[in-house]
Amino acid sequence: MTHPFDDIRTARCRISPLQPHHAGALAAITDASVTARVHFLPEPFTLAEAETLIAGMNPDNRFLGVWDKDLARLHGVVGIHARGARAVEIGYWFAAAARGQGLADEAVRAVVAMLALRYPDRLILAECLPGNVRSRALLERLGFLADSGRAHRPGRALFRWHPHASGRIDVC
Repeated sequence: MTHPFDDIRTARCRISPLQPHHAGALAAITDASVTARVHFLPEPFTLAEAETLIAGMNPDNRFLGVWDKDLARLHGVVGIHARGARAVEIGYWFAAAARGQGLADEAVRAVVAMLALRYPDRLILAECLPGNVRSRALLERLGFLADSGRAHRPGRALFRWHPHASGRIDVC
């Protein structure tokens, strides 16, 4: 994956690659409710960890910030990770204050649509802890179906996006 990611705009969000100056906002939204479910995030997730995560991005591992339309408040993060030459995996986390408002649905839907357009020959995958009912429901609403393949990380269920499973995805 070498294609750069431009801003994605939705009705309520602006989704753009995290930059070094976003580290404080990233640390602020990444609390214990997030680090308990995202295996690679340490607890506590400090400013130094946020800086390291952002500095470690590369063409095969990117993190997009999900902001309000004015870029004033970071609501969440969508990660995009190459899985070899044939697949791309998405992952996400959202601030506690942003949950239950449909922002994750809106943002992840837009990122999946962008990936499907840019990489039509790649599988789009996601992993989820089996007990994370809300995340699993989000994936299923977006057209991800449980896959019998082996998840990349232990203890996770693997999901594969099927473009017609959730109906139409509109991209502006």
